[in-house]
Amino acid sequence: MTPKLPIAAITDEFSQDLERALDAMAAIGMTGAELRMIWGKNIIDLTDEELDRAVDLIRARGMEVVGIASPLLKCVLPGGPPVDERFQKDLFAAAYNYEDQPRLTRRAFEIAKRAGTKLIRVFSFWRTVEPDKCIDGIVKALRDLADQAAAEGLIIGLENEHACNVATAREAARILELLPHPNLKLVWDPANALVSGEIPFPDGYRHLPVDRIAHVHAKDCHVEDHTPIWGPLGTRAIDWRGQVRALLADGYRGYISLETHWPGPNNDKFMASVICGWNLRGLAAA
Repeated sequence: MTPKLPIAAITDEFSQDLERALDAMAAIGMTGAELRMIWGKNIIDLTDEELDRAVDLIRARGMEVVGIASPLLKCVLPGGPPVDERFQKDLFAAAYNYEDQPRLTRRAFEIAKRAGTKLIRVFSFWRTVEPDKCIDGIVKALRDLADQAAAEGLIIGLENEHACNVATAREAARILELLPHPNLKLVWDPANALVSGEIPFPDGYRHLPVDRIAHVHAKDCHVEDHTPIWGPLGTRAIDWRGQVRALLADGYRGYISLETHWPGPNNDKFMASVICGWNLRGLAAA
């Protein structure tokens, strides 16, 4: 059951205790670690010393940092329409506003280079009641980030996020078409598209420029009354087997990174991530 695509995880989906998370991930066969929260702190708030310790722990297990899951542009777009309050806003200890973005950008770039990764995940501002009216502001912000990233040899990865203005594959494809910047790529999250009302595979996926997918997040759910019900990866509403096969056929060779979300049996999130991690390994070997 050797994966045909490399597999990784957002470490805090297993545990805030990085060593516990990495040991479980390595046992599954994961070779990449995506960093969002460690030791109760958002990655953007780690000191250099804490970051160096984290990177040493990752490399000691023969793994690499595959991306910085930053909170960039997870804030309100100034002058935009009212925020749509129907959507849960996951903050992961990172409640920042628009004025914080230049400082966060500088720190995210420093962290990426110090950790030895090129990919910085970003968003598209909290979703408003009229997302189409936010497109100009999103493109402007992303162009600025991509220009800065180009100067540093980094990649900006826009994630489609159901609580943000770019939630579906179609919305992501539109932004990518408007901004054909070599340093702007996509973090494709099929589950977020599903929660947003799209059938992510095959319907949504066929709209995406696959050569601009830099990273893939893996989680699974079905939706009841507009609410996602998270469960074991590969057992819910997303055709993950078909999605992985399509990625391989289309030449994608990047990481698939677990973002469990499922609370797990008896609300044991660590066990949930272990189960989903092994499921991911099987799916990546398809």
